[in-house]
Amino acid sequence: MFPVEKIREDFPILKREVNGKPLVYFDNAATSQTPQVVIDAIVNYYTNYNANIHRGVHTLSQEATDLYEEARIKIQQHFNAKNAYEIILTSGTTDSINMVASGFEALLTSGDEIIVSALEHHSNIVPWQMLCEKTGAVLKVIPMLENGTLDMSVYNTLISEKTKLVFCNHVSNALGIINPIKEMIAKAHQVGAAVLIDGAQATPHIKPDVQELDVDFYVASAHKICGPTGVGILYGKSEWLEKLPPYQGGGEMIETVTFEKTTYAGLPHKFEAGTPNICGGIAFGVALDYMNAIGFDAIGAYEHELLIYGTEKLQEIEGLTIYGTEDKTAVISFNIEGIHPYDIGAILDKLGVAVRTGHHCAQPIMNFYNIPGTVRASFSFYNTKEEIDLLVNAVQKAKMMLS
Repeated sequence: MFPVEKIREDFPILKREVNGKPLVYFDNAATSQTPQVVIDAIVNYYTNYNANIHRGVHTLSQEATDLYEEARIKIQQHFNAKNAYEIILTSGTTDSINMVASGFEALLTSGDEIIVSALEHHSNIVPWQMLCEKTGAVLKVIPMLENGTLDMSVYNTLISEKTKLVFCNHVSNALGIINPIKEMIAKAHQVGAAVLIDGAQATPHIKPDVQELDVDFYVASAHKICGPTGVGILYGKSEWLEKLPPYQGGGEMIETVTFEKTTYAGLPHKFEAGTPNICGGIAFGVALDYMNAIGFDAIGAYEHELLIYGTEKLQEIEGLTIYGTEDKTAVISFNIEGIHPYDIGAILDKLGVAVRTGHHCAQPIMNFYNIPGTVRASFSFYNTKEEIDLLVNAVQKAKMMLS
């Protein structure tokens, strides 16, 4: 049996009350909560190791550098990257995506084509639109189907010798749908296109193997995986990272600097200008240690139980529609006929239930369904079926009040 009650003791915020009610936290797709061991790592860094890294000869700097680079190795091992220098530490998924988009500005020409899916977060749409405006490349979109999945038959027709880049999320943040990324990567590689996978929503539930996927770029954020905000990763195959120019200029990313010419440092430092989020990187490694100790297979199986239970209970409410009904992670995105999702979310908050409402930075999905947004309940491995019962009761109360 999954030890959820024991796990909940690791998360101090779960003891909170909100509006006089015990907190039921179902906004995990926006950010996960932080276990005490990660909080302790943050405090420990600032208490005992606070110093800039890589450039110092003094003891504190060397110790902080060792902790930071040990975290990079933990991240490499977690994602099964071939080399630690293929892990670029960034400020998060959005930063990682923009880093790649900026790099490809030098590699694309007018008439080249790039493909995105209709299920993308705005962070995996807007940078590519900006890239097309700068280069003259053409943006193609894989359409979605009514059940929330991608129309793969259309994807197969979009791929051509003109395709240079393909971008897709591993899991939809708005619907929880798991996309067939391995198939998509293989198809893109047949025409020599590179593939970037947005793993922000997948990594809390799935342990991706970047070598097994054969993906060119994979991006993720620590704050979705029990880590702190403000830190994430860009994994890139070394041959691609070597091709891309630096994203920013500054300290650490240089080899030599004169007023006549600057030469750049090797990987990963070429893409890590300035002082990084040292504490965040170290805490990211601790968060991955924590989740791996529980085990992603166990986490995935338990969260699937929550998904099935929550789906069955919510479907009993008359007038409730769930969006995204195929293979997915523990996310239920729904509406009640005739009621705005924001109004439901506001009442749920008064009852101590935290959910996300709105378009979830995925306006094209909402436009497809012709809705203003959804109520999104997203579960994590520290949630319980009893909390789902509280959610269902709260939704029923909200419906009664708003109908």
